[in-house]
Amino acid sequence: MKRIGIIGGSAFYKIENAKISARKSVTTPFGKPSGKLVVAKMCGQNVVFIPRHGEAHTILPSEVNSRANIYALKKLGCDAVISVSAVGSLKEELKPLDIVLCNQFIDRTNQARKMTFFGDGMVAHIPFGEPVCTSLRNLIYDTNKNSGITLRNGGTYINMEGPAFSTKAESNLYRSWGVDVIGMTNLSEAKLAREAGMCYATIAMVTDYDCWYEHPDFATVTVDIIIENLNKNVMHAKKMLTNTLENIGKMGPCDCCNALRTSIVTRKENIPAKTLKKLKPIIEGFI
Repeated sequence: MKRIGIIGGSAFYKIENAKISARKSVTTPFGKPSGKLVVAKMCGQNVVFIPRHGEAHTILPSEVNSRANIYALKKLGCDAVISVSAVGSLKEELKPLDIVLCNQFIDRTNQARKMTFFGDGMVAHIPFGEPVCTSLRNLIYDTNKNSGITLRNGGTYINMEGPAFSTKAESNLYRSWGVDVIGMTNLSEAKLAREAGMCYATIAMVTDYDCWYEHPDFATVTVDIIIENLNKNVMHAKKMLTNTLENIGKMGPCDCCNALRTSIVTRKENIPAKTLKKLKPIIEGFI
């Protein structure tokens, strides 16, 4: 791979074994990314870090400009994205400090988040039955399954709106659907990465039991509990990133880069020149 994007919290600006070469302010036709993109070398690989919620965690989940974030990573030459994020568990066996490599998503957002680069005179319909790159997810699992981290390979992530946590009725409804974890951000990233022809995988760090678990130690979800467990999980996530990057050359084949090959519906002569220019990094080679 040429370059790997990593989306996560501001803690990932401080990965000790990453040699930073630049902090770039990237402009996109979709607005500003969440913060400066940190270009670095890590484990011999070219990587770009971006803070999902801003450098000082000032951006609400509904306010995260995923289009700008993914576009910026594509513009800087990334061909894969590893997303690191906190989630709540909807199953008793998935305990706080466990990590789930999700392979499916359910959308429960309701504020019309921007989850496509298309529109403005151009239509495309990407295949999304398997929303996560199986090859990248399996590589992350295979290189970390013996690392002492409690790791689940596969699971369904339900993307709620936020910023409030679930009601107990909602939490139990999602449990009845067989959902594994709940979060507020990853679905839009996965859709946009697929449109951009980038491999995408989620490292979902369990911080709490949402609000369904009627146990005195876990009955209430608080920011303090989440942050405490998130800080512990960050060390696991950094270890996982190191192991993955050291073995990225062993990743199996995939076809994520060709998602647009049969997806674009609008003929080129009918697409406005402004739209073609705006989407050039995304559609180049497919139209």
